[in-house]
Amino acid sequence: MPSSFESPTDVDLSHQSEPFRRIATEISNVLVGQSKLVHRMLIGLLTGGHLLIEGVPGLAKTTAVASLAKSIRTDFQRLQFTPDLLPADLIGTQVYRPQDQSFVVQKGPIFSNLILADEINRAPAKVQSALLEAMQERQVTIGGETFPLEEPFLVMATQNPVEQEGTYALPEAQTDRFLLKVIVDYPDRDEELQILRRMSKTAPKLNVTPVTTPQEIMLARSQVDSIHIDPKIEGYIVDLVMATRRPAAYGLALDGLIQFGASPRASISLALAAKANAFLNGRGYVLPEDVQELALDVMRHRVAITYEAEAEERTSESIVADILRGVSVP
Repeated sequence: MPSSFESPTDVDLSHQSEPFRRIATEISNVLVGQSKLVHRMLIGLLTGGHLLIEGVPGLAKTTAVASLAKSIRTDFQRLQFTPDLLPADLIGTQVYRPQDQSFVVQKGPIFSNLILADEINRAPAKVQSALLEAMQERQVTIGGETFPLEEPFLVMATQNPVEQEGTYALPEAQTDRFLLKVIVDYPDRDEELQILRRMSKTAPKLNVTPVTTPQEIMLARSQVDSIHIDPKIEGYIVDLVMATRRPAAYGLALDGLIQFGASPRASISLALAAKANAFLNGRGYVLPEDVQELALDVMRHRVAITYEAEAEERTSESIVADILRGVSVP
């Protein structure tokens, strides 16, 4: 029986999404478990949306991003963020050439397709601001000259939630630029046993073969744009976001717990992520389940809670979960 959300011209997209299944297979040759993280990275690739990946050390966050990059025939840069990092170390600078008495632009490592910003919260505000322009505008300004960044351009940033000494909290303006905030958890017992057997060697062999190209990714992005999203689901997305700003209007007892709700960028991000999820599932249309699966990752970093909420041991995640349960599904 066809879905009521299906487009009259819907087509099976299983063949078009095949390159992304190949990417997931290649990553699984290195990474044990973490299927949610891999899925979210594919969502980022498909939408051009940046990812903030949070988890304690040792959970293979860096390995996951590096494996993703190796599975694509593209440029990759890992940037280890430290307190003494300068904006020029990231975007580049002008270098004086005495032989012809002129300045030439020396581009920094940001000029790559995939960027791993490792421990992004260890960088000072100036460096974070330099990264902000690249993330949002897809361009970098050096010495008054603007340089576009080559697509696909994707920043995947990691941060450690435990060790806060020597770190700089990301400002709300920057966290809002991330399409998703993914929380990486510990593996279960069977996964940890598999990790032990695979990695407890002096030189473990971790081979990832490139299985797709930037051109295939850009083609897939154009197909994601054509995914059908029913007006009722669009209304559902807007209701979820509006409920973070005016929860009482949706019958939610969250008064005094939300300092400020999600911005309109959350609505855009949730619609894009839902369409990408439908594409990965081989569908040409979005279901409410696509929205529900990604709503927490889209909104957990966009909802700021009050001191009262903290006193009640509430988190932005638990508040978004209440909203998901309270807003009626079409």
